[in-house]
Amino acid sequence: MSDTVVVTGGAGFIGSHACKALAEAGFSPVTYDNLSRGPREAVLYGPLEVGDIGDVDRLTAVLRDYDPCAVMHFAAYAHVGESVSDPLLYYRNNVSGSVGLLEAMRDAGVTNLVFSSTCAVYGVPQRVPITEGHPQAPINPYGASKQMMERIIADCEPAWGLRAVVLRYFNAAGADPDGDLGENHDPEPHLIPNVLDAALGRKDGLTVNGTDYPTPDGTCIRDYIHVSDLAQAHILALKHLLDDGPSMALNLGNGNGYSVREVMEAAERVTGLPIPWHVGPRRPGDPPSLVGDATQARRILGWTPGRSGLDVQIADAWRRRLHELQAPQEAAVAAARKTA
Repeated sequence: MSDTVVVTGGAGFIGSHACKALAEAGFSPVTYDNLSRGPREAVLYGPLEVGDIGDVDRLTAVLRDYDPCAVMHFAAYAHVGESVSDPLLYYRNNVSGSVGLLEAMRDAGVTNLVFSSTCAVYGVPQRVPITEGHPQAPINPYGASKQMMERIIADCEPAWGLRAVVLRYFNAAGADPDGDLGENHDPEPHLIPNVLDAALGRKDGLTVNGTDYPTPDGTCIRDYIHVSDLAQAHILALKHLLDDGPSMALNLGNGNGYSVREVMEAAERVTGLPIPWHVGPRRPGDPPSLVGDATQARRILGWTPGRSGLDVQIADAWRRRLHELQAPQEAAVAAARKTA
């Protein structure tokens, strides 16, 4: 059997870390990405095929050329606020584009899929921590687009033999502990990078979107999970499929929730810098609290997160942020020395 895995969205934050984990586990990742939201520089492991998931002919040709044992699918838009303001963008890419991927997989004879889903499929939780059996009632187009794809993926199994592990993430955080990869969205929707940029003075303070939620300190609570731990879960899910394990949907989270205020306090501990902030309006589509129960992933896949501490996650992200700031300066100095 081939050891090749095609990784759609492999230039993105989680996808690039998954490519590194694949390479370290003895697989051969192939990144398929249109580079609209992930930089070419993040493709460090295996070849890059530039293309859009909506281009079924191009994607089918890539799958036939590489004959992978599986696909890992990360090529989706994932900003809650943007999904509310531009829902058609999300349904076109996350649903129509993903259907194109499934068509390409069917036509190329690829039947194993590890699918990047989200805790946003649950909507406002009736209880926490959230288990996989919790009712699904997404309150934003992003979550709805992922819920739709979960149903479509399930329907493809009896139709033509697709087998899939659906992984419902909580909040991805941190950066590669070795410093090779990080998080760099434009604009940046995630809390921890924005907190660090506020500490560095790269923005005019952090906007805290709502301090009147029904939580102990009034700010939203989220379950943060290190991106490298997420990547390892994808390797375990892939091996589960290759060992003929059944299709399933699993939560990926640490089971601990931290409020926005607690994240800022942790960032001040790690960086030694104050975090300037101000109150802004609530973001449409934001539930007050999302905390996951990943008991099933631990039991079935043998997944054990290794970097679950919030301070560890922030420290890894901080180290990478400082490296990103230094790299252009070092390049400018080297160029100046070369021409001197």
